Amino acid sequence: MTNFTVKKVAVLGAGVMGAQIAAHCVNAKVPVVLFDLPAKEGNKNGIVLKAIEGLKKLSPAPLGNKDDAALIEVANYEDNLDVLAGCDLIIEAIAERMDWKHDLYKKVAPHIAPNAIFASNTSGLSINKLAEGFDEELKARFCGVHFFNPPRYMHLVELIPTTSTNPAILDQLETFLTSVLGKGVVRAKDTPNFIANRVGIFGMLATIHEAEKFGLSVDVVDDLTGAKLGRAKSGTFRTADVVGLDTMGHVIKTMQDTLQDDPFFSLYKTPDVLAKLIEKGALGQKTGGGFYKKVGKEIQRLDFATGEYVAGGAKAADIVARILKEKDPVKKFKAMRESTNPQAQFLWAIFRDAFHYIAFHLDSIADNARDVDFAMRWGFGWSVGPFETWQAAGWTQIAQWVKEDIDAGKALTNAPLPAWVFEGQVAEKGVHTAEGSYSAASNSYVPRSTLPVYERQAFRAPVLGAGAQDAKTAGTTVFEDDSVRLWHTGDDVLIISLKTKMHVIGDGVIKGIKRGLAEAEANFKGLVIWNTDATEGGAFSAGADLQSALPAFMTGGAKAMEPIVKELQDTFMQMKYSNVPVVAAVAGLALGGGCELALHASKRVASIESYVGLVEVGVGLVPAGGGLKEAAVRAFTEAKGNDILQFLKTGFTNAATAQVSKSALEAKAMGYLKEDDIIVFNAYELLHVAKVQARAMFDAGYRAPAKRPVTVTGRYGWATIRGQLVNMRDGGFISAYDYHLGDTIAEIVTGGDVDQGSVVSEQWLLDMERKAFIALLNNPKTQERIMGMMQTGKPVRN
Repeated sequence: MTNFTVKKVAVLGAGVMGAQIAAHCVNAKVPVVLFDLPAKEGNKNGIVLKAIEGLKKLSPAPLGNKDDAALIEVANYEDNLDVLAGCDLIIEAIAERMDWKHDLYKKVAPHIAPNAIFASNTSGLSINKLAEGFDEELKARFCGVHFFNPPRYMHLVELIPTTSTNPAILDQLETFLTSVLGKGVVRAKDTPNFIANRVGIFGMLATIHEAEKFGLSVDVVDDLTGAKLGRAKSGTFRTADVVGLDTMGHVIKTMQDTLQDDPFFSLYKTPDVLAKLIEKGALGQKTGGGFYKKVGKEIQRLDFATGEYVAGGAKAADIVARILKEKDPVKKFKAMRESTNPQAQFLWAIFRDAFHYIAFHLDSIADNARDVDFAMRWGFGWSVGPFETWQAAGWTQIAQWVKEDIDAGKALTNAPLPAWVFEGQVAEKGVHTAEGSYSAASNSYVPRSTLPVYERQAFRAPVLGAGAQDAKTAGTTVFEDDSVRLWHTGDDVLIISLKTKMHVIGDGVIKGIKRGLAEAEANFKGLVIWNTDATEGGAFSAGADLQSALPAFMTGGAKAMEPIVKELQDTFMQMKYSNVPVVAAVAGLALGGGCELALHASKRVASIESYVGLVEVGVGLVPAGGGLKEAAVRAFTEAKGNDILQFLKTGFTNAATAQVSKSALEAKAMGYLKEDDIIVFNAYELLHVAKVQARAMFDAGYRAPAKRPVTVTGRYGWATIRGQLVNMRDGGFISAYDYHLGDTIAEIVTGGDVDQGSVVSEQWLLDMERKAFIALLNNPKTQERIMGMMQTGKPVRN
């Protein structure tokens, strides 16, 4: 095996994309230097410094931990080009002007190290034309690497070779992007706007065209083309506003300039409505108005006919919403096509246009149909790709309907569907099969990449129709009920996957964890807690299942909850002191009891997108699954003989203010993850890494940790924190009830009414948690908060 290690990255251009790419490198612990032009006044690196400062204010946050902004090295093209010699990867991310890029390349090329990869983050310019002027040796190390905005959150990176790019470079870069930066890599051909923007922007233009044709307003179109289709909930026009109408205009311009021979060329004209908005400087969200405009608290929409803003908020017709709820895609598409409702006809039209377009262009823009589907899923947030949708709805029937519309002059162009759509293997099987996905260029089915990096993905991103293994049923089941599944893949690590909604923890999950611990201790090297929707943004666990505990509360009052809470505490303690390692594979929300579940594991392996916190005060309660006990234990451990209170402040504040980390990196800074816990950037690798950790811990001679007593700050600590809470209450920053909750948390984490330096057991702290939890349940104000949360999903402040 040969390792390709990126020791340092240079990003050329500190604009919105360049600065965020640099930020994500820092997230992944990759040293990075960010370049821009020298400032005309003041500090010569002023442009870069301003961009780095801007990263801290951007939302969603590009940095996992804002403090890491300081790790980005600053440079300018006048004084620091020698720094490039120490970089293994150089990513150019300046404005989309071929002449500007060529000027920069001339400047930097002599300073690029002999083995470094040089790549452009262009969103659509020709990679071969960008490479003109390079010597052959640099041409072989040059390619396109197109990140999507915002680069931390968007999974897609398109990798585009030139005719001269060395294939080994692409493999190295794909490996780095996949595992280190956590991306989904799609290899695209060097055609204008590559795959995602080519298909995505076409889709937006077709949507505008069909919306005008069917007389639909922007708000109705967005309701129809957002979450109801399994796409970004911002729909079409709101997405355009967020991206920036000027940016959209640039991408359309690239299509106008380079695709004159395309039969769909007439659609690439900038729509009149868009041109007028750009001309007026109404560029979307960044200028305060585009297709939508916020007026006071009201969001108004643009009326195409008058060019004025009017009241918005219109929704899809009920009959169309019902069609879209149909689970069977075959029935759904039949209903859409046969409906006389203009909204349903509009929906059929935009699907027909998309199917027509991707079939016609597949051979020129992508290696195979799978790459088109992944590009749209990962780059545009679609839950299902266009080829997957077509195949699921009945390949041959849909193809026939599209052909009929083309023949009848209803389509955007009279260019026929390619012959492969109706012939041979595709007519029989569709484009996605177990052997691979269809390539129009080679007239064959292309299997998945076999790069070694993908061996780290136990369950790779599936495509509908390819018959991939489903994690919900894969492997050997040891035990399964409605709450959990205990299973393994024929190796020595047991997996427990939670099946409850949002993976909330009720009686069934508790019993499942106990069963899993017993099974793992008897027959396996370790237990991994991993949920099958970890790669799809699913929660690790949203906490205790309040709903399932309600009957006990209604019949027996707060007292009836005590044994339930005790069993939760005992199970988590059993997990902490298990004789085999328990690894929590955390991704998504880990709130309340979900956070406590992770805290009691032997180790945590967390996806970068992990949102962790003890949020019980939001429902008028305090953590009672050992979260506050762990705050006290960790403060004592970290203090190492120093003033424990200084180490307790973070744990207290986190719980008292219900703070939730915005990333796994922030969870580490907040103390929810330990220094030696592992952060994984690609959620598809989470299970692999967790199992490797469990196995390594067992093989290294794992023993359950010793049960040590805990030194607490007692009355001194409690009084100190209470003094700060009094100031906050009297200053109007918190309500009287927030004060009461904060004081209760302070009492528990300090050990309560005991002398400073007293030594207590973990059980002492757990008993305090439980007692406080039961007392609060009896309080009408807590009951108000619980009912408010269950009815509206929002915290009640009382």
